[in-house]
Amino acid sequence: MAHNELAMPITEQQVRALRVNDTATLQKTLFGIRDATLIHMFDRGRTTRFDLQGHAVVHTAPNVKQVSRSEKNPVGYAPLCVGTTTSARMERFTRDLMSQYGVRIIIGKGGMGAQTSSAFADLGGAYLAIVGGAAALETTWIERIEDVDLDDLNPESLWRFAICDFGPLLVAMDSHGASLYRTVADKALARRADVLRSLGVKA
Repeated sequence: MAHNELAMPITEQQVRALRVNDTATLQKTLFGIRDATLIHMFDRGRTTRFDLQGHAVVHTAPNVKQVSRSEKNPVGYAPLCVGTTTSARMERFTRDLMSQYGVRIIIGKGGMGAQTSSAFADLGGAYLAIVGGAAALETTWIERIEDVDLDDLNPESLWRFAICDFGPLLVAMDSHGASLYRTVADKALARRADVLRSLGVKA
């Protein structure tokens, strides 16, 4: 297990060096994205002016407030609570997000499945886990909202956050086929089978 300091954007080589149970802390830039954003980008043909190549995205629809534009709030939004949503709903978008836009890291909660694992192996990616309910802490890692695109979808806009010490986060899926979620599920099923056998129940 190793800890990795990652100044975004990163290279394929850097992301392929990450292994399940490593930790990572991100610096500089992070993009917020969610269901509606992805549906509009990949099902409805919309594009973004943001360069996502080598970057990380976090599954979020942040609670923000409109404020006067300033150096601290250059697009007139201030973050109030930037929580992370469950990732499984966005499984079908991972490969396109990576192949078309060059995204390297997905941050979320609950993990993702076989399609995402395959995309990570083929294209070089990783999933970093955030514990559910940690939004208050997570928000302290965001310095400001630098920019926003597709803002008619607010709060499911595409957000560009300036971050500092975002983490440490757990590497829960890597580009080598390992998935902490699959490992836990397999162990749970094996224990269930053992218990059923001990009770004389046929699975």
